[in-house]
Amino acid sequence: MGGDGGVELTVPATIRALELNPDFSAYLVGDQHLIEPILATISDDLRNRIKLIHTLEFIGDEDKPANVLRSARESSMHKAVELLQSGDAQAMVSAGNTGALLMIGRHLLKTIPGIQKPALVTAIPGSSQQSYLLDVGANPECNARQLLEFAVMGSVLAESLGCSTPKIALLNIGAEIHKGTDEVREASTLLEQSGNLNYIGFVEPNDLFEAKADVVVCDGFVGNVTIKASAGVANVVQHMLQDEITAQGHNLGEANYPEGLLQSLAERINPHRFNGASLLGLQGSIVKSHGNATSEGFSYAIQEAVNEIENAVPQLIAEKVAAIMALN
Repeated sequence: MGGDGGVELTVPATIRALELNPDFSAYLVGDQHLIEPILATISDDLRNRIKLIHTLEFIGDEDKPANVLRSARESSMHKAVELLQSGDAQAMVSAGNTGALLMIGRHLLKTIPGIQKPALVTAIPGSSQQSYLLDVGANPECNARQLLEFAVMGSVLAESLGCSTPKIALLNIGAEIHKGTDEVREASTLLEQSGNLNYIGFVEPNDLFEAKADVVVCDGFVGNVTIKASAGVANVVQHMLQDEITAQGHNLGEANYPEGLLQSLAERINPHRFNGASLLGLQGSIVKSHGNATSEGFSYAIQEAVNEIENAVPQLIAEKVAAIMALN
């Protein structure tokens, strides 16, 4: 029910995910009167892999997160996290109120032992490969210990998705050791002392998309501003590329800019491909889609949840956190 598009966006995205993942089934939690007409057009095979949980209540963007535990227990978001808590579902995806999702997730699922706060992590494009940035909005203020925990969780996620010995960096205003806040400098010391993390030091914002690090760690205020500004730039560049294709038409080849090359580049920087921020550090997998994501973008968030299930990310984080914290 969440996000700018509601069921008109999230339900088609779920159907697309079912088509791409034959072993995947889904609960849809929300107003059945709005959902069922969309499902009426799909095949019986797909419909049989969907269970509908009806509720008329939902949490809006204007609802204060502090109130949701008391007043929103019948909401679609709360009921969806309950499915994860009970084990009926293995992951949960939402485009709704981020603060409410954090509050409900922490209350029902609890954090992994050794983790003080969960963090939102998202993939970001790079010149040669993607990397992972966290926190991107869950914790505007963080201490050094929490930044260390974010590094551990990001490292586990990167490893689970095929990155051997991921390089970890702290996002800072300069590469020099004396720069940055007290928390960032102290976190750097803690990371240097953690022998089983491949810490490479500070990276600056202009290095973020050059794949100098596989995992980049920062507090949620810096991360949220960074990711939103980056998405804005990607959208502008994508629109400029599309305008160029439209304006030049079949003359693109004569200008040595083949249309296929421009379209390929537009796809590489398409921000919808990188939608879906995982809420790491909970005893369960929650993926937060951006509220203004398209149906395509929401389908990528669902795929991220599928990947976390297949790679048992929360369990791997718990194991590595226990090992690293034992050394510190």
